[in-house]
Amino acid sequence: MEFDKPGYHQRFTEFLRMSRIVPSDNLFKIKLFLQKGENSLQIAKFHKDIQPNNSQPQKLHWNYWAITISYYSMLYAAKAAILYNGYEVKDHDAAQTALGHLLVPDAMEKEDLELLNQAYKIFEDEYVKYFEDAKTESHIARYTAIKTYTERRLEEIFENATNFVAKISLIVQGEH
Repeated sequence: MEFDKPGYHQRFTEFLRMSRIVPSDNLFKIKLFLQKGENSLQIAKFHKDIQPNNSQPQKLHWNYWAITISYYSMLYAAKAAILYNGYEVKDHDAAQTALGHLLVPDAMEKEDLELLNQAYKIFEDEYVKYFEDAKTESHIARYTAIKTYTERRLEEIFENATNFVAKISLIVQGEH
């Protein structure tokens, strides 16, 4: 399915009107959100890799939290990138909307970034899909009692979160 850039623009405008997305110049928070995202990834990895003993909860329950924490690492990184672009978000859907509107370039913007040797700033629409997927899986992990996760699916979500956080860090911090 093709990325709906106009739809993201429309929702962004609506969320601004509703104050779910607000202009902000609190740039000091960018580094704090990035740190929260990076540290959350380490905590998710601990949960993902743990081999519980008999006195600890079953591995399935650690996996639930690994998925949830992986998603939150993405949310924190997203908040850093959104703030880097001059806005703050009030909820998860607003974060996804702001990502799609502010970070995914249209064809002309993408071409300009490539010409300026700033291709590292190109935030592909697949990253928004990673965010949406992790948000959905995190919700399922938190609110259902029967869903089980294969190790492969857990690895996929964690890997997507790792790539997402790294990409945002690169965009926000530049080439260093």
